[in-house]
Amino acid sequence: MQPYRDLFAEISQCADALALCGDLTNLGKTREAKILAQDLRSCTIPVFGVLGNHDHESRQPQEVVHILQDAGMHFLESQTHELQEVGFAGVKGFGGGFGTRMLSAFSEGAIKRFVAEAVDEAMRLENALRMIRSERRVVVLHYSPITATLAGEAPELFPFLGSSRLAKTIDRYEVNAVLHGHAHHGTYSGATARGIPVYNCAQHVVKENGRPYALIEI
Repeated sequence: MQPYRDLFAEISQCADALALCGDLTNLGKTREAKILAQDLRSCTIPVFGVLGNHDHESRQPQEVVHILQDAGMHFLESQTHELQEVGFAGVKGFGGGFGTRMLSAFSEGAIKRFVAEAVDEAMRLENALRMIRSERRVVVLHYSPITATLAGEAPELFPFLGSSRLAKTIDRYEVNAVLHGHAHHGTYSGATARGIPVYNCAQHVVKENGRPYALIEI
């Protein structure tokens, strides 16, 4: 675990804030969260983030949140934050597909519940963005809002990797950058229909100068 502590200390020397785009644990277990919490204490800059699908695996996401909050992490799913006149908002997001092939709330109850989850996440993001008064805004997600950053993943998986419902919400606001994870074999950057830059920050995708993180200037 020492390399992660060293990594967070390194990031603290070259960035003003650290954004974690979900999958903070492997199986959503509290012992995994406690290990990350210990490592995060070496981070001397604000840490913002959201949960990922892995963090829900053991059905105790709130316990994971509480452990990491005690280590100083700010979860954007519960409230927005402002740092140096940059507002941060975020949600986990959900799947559902993109554009004309986006899943609609028609058919079995299971399908309706799936779509309802995607719609609810997009609405939560919209409510958060409404609260931000800063001129500059950053959105942190786990699921992708666009297909461009999914390139490299099997197309059959796209409906489970994100939803353009998130992009439609983002494009209604003056957002400067969007960060997401989840697509481990995807592409680093893309843009929404309005041209807002989107960055896939999954660890296997982002490697700046051989390091598993990217520096993004807002």
